[in-house]
Amino acid sequence: MVKKVLDDGRRRFIGASLVAVPGAAIASTGLLASGEALAQTKSVGPVKQPAVIGYPNKRGLQIERVTYPARNMGTMIVANLFKPAGFDRSKKYAAIVVTHPFGGVKEQTAGLYAQHLAEQGFITLAYDASYQGESGGEPRLMEVPAQRLDDISCAIDFLVQHPQVDPDRIASLGICAGGSYALCNAQTELRVKAVAAVSTFNLGEARREGMGAISYEERMKRLKDASEARSREARGEPAQMVSVVPDSPANFRENTPQLYREGYDYYRTTRAQHPNSPNRYAFSSLPLQMAFFPFDQLETISPRPLLLIAGSKADTLFWSKQVMEKARQPKELFIVEGATHIDMYDRPQYVTPAVAKLKEFFDKALN
Repeated sequence: MVKKVLDDGRRRFIGASLVAVPGAAIASTGLLASGEALAQTKSVGPVKQPAVIGYPNKRGLQIERVTYPARNMGTMIVANLFKPAGFDRSKKYAAIVVTHPFGGVKEQTAGLYAQHLAEQGFITLAYDASYQGESGGEPRLMEVPAQRLDDISCAIDFLVQHPQVDPDRIASLGICAGGSYALCNAQTELRVKAVAAVSTFNLGEARREGMGAISYEERMKRLKDASEARSREARGEPAQMVSVVPDSPANFRENTPQLYREGYDYYRTTRAQHPNSPNRYAFSSLPLQMAFFPFDQLETISPRPLLLIAGSKADTLFWSKQVMEKARQPKELFIVEGATHIDMYDRPQYVTPAVAKLKEFFDKALN
């Protein structure tokens, strides 16, 4: 029965085609010499408000801009650190690393969940992935799953050095592709004491199969095209960029999934558009994405607790069900009635019950 549900979900979810568009390489930020990257982490000062699109800080949180090394890159990661109202320097707090979706930045949904959870008494950290946002890495806008996994561990490196963080009470939360990164990282990163994922998106499977829309022949053609794009970069040509979601409704096709239609509304309108989230990624990183298998060792998360949150109307719900099928106890799938995949990013009527569930989960797991 579970397999039938998963198969039905895959048939309903038709992957959007990659539409390659030429684009110039984007200027680097934060590239450092290897020795410089080993410098101590530091606070850069208060964050210019609002730290999160559409959600001003009205509850007295301390929000601090921080930088710390991407250990294996020789670059720096830029993050926002959220501290609860009435922050007490004599206390040790539980902390949560929050990982943003593919194509996102810390000021969007990751920051929203981080800010909500800081309001619940946790120290939280929302960061820009390597190669993206304000963080360092070249070529710009690469999506490198292996580095995305280590970015979470680098965030934990930062938190275990923080004088007000209890290193034995650190958890991980990811949204969309950030959910699959959080799940995959927790399989081998035992400093994570609990892991949660909202609107889980299996980036590797989506790139390989398009949920039934990409044939083996088409997959191999895309790999060939991406390899050629990398060769052009090696010869000094600008990186070829492709869209993350459609740039406008004019780009919708008959089989464009709900996720991508709503993704346009989230990422490309005033709802959550941000200059550091340009709706592009480097096409040459596609093979690295296809090689990502985030659900292969889910059993190793146990006995640490696992929480999945998904909308009842999400066309990606089957991935959360797949995780539930493969993972071991303790595990839970929390369904938010009426919500789609993208609704869970920022719609208050759906985020509110999700945050309440996350608070309950993390309170129990981290105490």
